[in-house]
Amino acid sequence: MQLKGFRRNDGSVGIRNKVLILPSVACAAETARIIANQVDGCTIINNQLGCGQMGSDSERTINTLIGLGKNPNVYGVLVVGLGCEVAQAKIIAEGIRESKKPVKVVVIQDEGGVLSTVSKGIEYACQMVQDMSKEKPVKIEISDLVVALECGGSDPTSGLASNPSLGLASDMIVKNGGTVILSETTEFIGAEHILAQRACNSETAADIFKIVHNLENEVMRMGGNLRGSNPSPGNIAGGLSSIEEKSLGCIYKGGSTPIMEVVEYSVKPKKKGLIIMDSPGQDIDSMTGMAAAGALVCAFTTGRGTPVGNPIMPVIKITGNSISFESLSDFIDINAGEILTGKKSLDEMGEIVFNEIIEVANGKRTKAEIFGFSEISIWRCGISV
Repeated sequence: MQLKGFRRNDGSVGIRNKVLILPSVACAAETARIIANQVDGCTIINNQLGCGQMGSDSERTINTLIGLGKNPNVYGVLVVGLGCEVAQAKIIAEGIRESKKPVKVVVIQDEGGVLSTVSKGIEYACQMVQDMSKEKPVKIEISDLVVALECGGSDPTSGLASNPSLGLASDMIVKNGGTVILSETTEFIGAEHILAQRACNSETAADIFKIVHNLENEVMRMGGNLRGSNPSPGNIAGGLSSIEEKSLGCIYKGGSTPIMEVVEYSVKPKKKGLIIMDSPGQDIDSMTGMAAAGALVCAFTTGRGTPVGNPIMPVIKITGNSISFESLSDFIDINAGEILTGKKSLDEMGEIVFNEIIEVANGKRTKAEIFGFSEISIWRCGISV
């Protein structure tokens, strides 16, 4: 199947063409929203952080915002700042400019207020959208794809049907030279030894154990217990008894190929193939990190149903629960529950999921895209000050 996408100035490939309005801080988010709402062709990130942070926490926020701006699905970026925030707009803009894409900055305190900021911001955004409209799709390969893997609202059908189907599709992407990112460190607990056995070398295996042990130690340091929060009350009501049971089902998403690298949250992989990202079980945090790392499309499995999306990458919803699909088909794209009802084999469903990823990469809009779901949340590692 021939694929088409947009070749960026740094050599990367996007499957969508968007101008991103990026507030550097929560205090500029509404001003950014006003600008985005006035210019067709723009998308916006509803950033609720950017100030009152310090150390590694502020660094993570800044680096994630830069990564979101660098995502190849983004043609150009308008960074909207307040002026006195920790996550300075000009620092974020400089980071994004490394990708050689158009970047503009407006700062509310420098422009003399919201009205003048909005006026200049609209001017910049309009010019970017007009320039973007002249971009022509070019031929790309499956090897150009970076696919984010996510699961949320899980139940036993996730581990029995939707995750194994996605795992087969993940293997097909990797065997064609592409990259898939397996996220949610929380949901490796109890299965980390299985993942480590698939590591490409001993260093990668050690990295897998390290991120799991670090998470477990942090939970204990906070006086917490994963029981009751993960599995969540909804997971438990759906039939999942423990984090180990949930993890054994979740890791199926990554298929069977070797794990090539473990990366930190929102960090772009250096290698191709199956990659693990250290990220939380919270779906929106995790998806945001993978988008910041350059993921172009997300395949999201859900047993009980989760309607979230992303403003930068299209999100495909896959359920292994036919009852959920019948009642929630307005936001779920694929019913992998047909495996459990005997209508499809696992191999057939793996092909269906793979073909859907390819069609979405080729321009087919997902239901989350049609609704305009665009949730964003950055994983924090510190307190507000």
